[in-house]
Amino acid sequence: MTDDEALALAVQAAAQWGGAGPAVPRLIANRENLVFEVELPEAARAALRLHRVGYQSDAAIGSELWLVSELALRGVPVPLPLATQAGRLVAELGQEGQRASVVLWAEGCAIGQAMLPLVQSPAEQVRIYHGLGRLLAGLHAAADDLTLPPGFSRPDWGTEGLVGEAPFWGRFWEHPGLNNAEQQVMLAARDWCRVRLVGFAHGDQGVIHADVLRENVLVDGDALTLIDFDDCGTGFRLYDLGTALCQSLMEPHLAAIAAALIEGYSALRPLDVEARAMVPVFTLLRTLASVGWTMPRLPPNHPAARDHIDRAVRAAQIVMACGDLLA
Repeated sequence: MTDDEALALAVQAAAQWGGAGPAVPRLIANRENLVFEVELPEAARAALRLHRVGYQSDAAIGSELWLVSELALRGVPVPLPLATQAGRLVAELGQEGQRASVVLWAEGCAIGQAMLPLVQSPAEQVRIYHGLGRLLAGLHAAADDLTLPPGFSRPDWGTEGLVGEAPFWGRFWEHPGLNNAEQQVMLAARDWCRVRLVGFAHGDQGVIHADVLRENVLVDGDALTLIDFDDCGTGFRLYDLGTALCQSLMEPHLAAIAAALIEGYSALRPLDVEARAMVPVFTLLRTLASVGWTMPRLPPNHPAARDHIDRAVRAAQIVMACGDLLA
């Protein structure tokens, strides 16, 4: 899709929420989906998302928006989905399978960007990640109070969804960019993680965000907002902590960041010794899953694909050797 085609679709979609206002929609993110800043009636600032065709089903998109609406109504700092003028949370556009949704604008700047060092001071990093731990604990607590509606459809981030025969993001151990030695590490890591997950089957499970990357956490003074629930689903709650840490494995203050995240979370949802010891495992699991994520999106020799492979191999070697990945 060209930029002009995407803009035309954004204008068409915004009309179902009452128009795009005098300002032309502005592209603000082009990752899994296209996201535009739009102005709705009464100068309401919002984010309009053009969903990537074929990634999530209509039932899955509807389930995501229902979940985020319920969390927002319970005070969790997430952007509230807005209904079209016809009262629907999802708009169908003219192109086959193209869907759009809108959420109220969330203020703040992202914690950081992938592959780039954090720019905050060490003390500020600790403050942010402690707050993020509390936010995730609050999200999980609010989700525990929900009764999921009939037809709720979201990805599985449990044992099968992470290391089963058909993980949600793909069979990472079959990435075509792996050399023989790397593939052996991936296979060993898959088996090693599966044993740990089976042994941790009693661990806390339920609705999770599943994509707590730096880009998805907005900081506005002392306030944090969690955005982009495109991959939310059900699974191990500690996977949210792992996704929050996977981009920081090369940060010089990683140990302090990890400790702050865990302590912030534990302040509201206490973690025992066994659960704390599983956080590095879930961090590794996210690095493995991310290798699978690159397979349908990037050429095997793309630099970003190679970065994901290198990170996962390094993390697997450390964790399987009983090293401290988060030190």
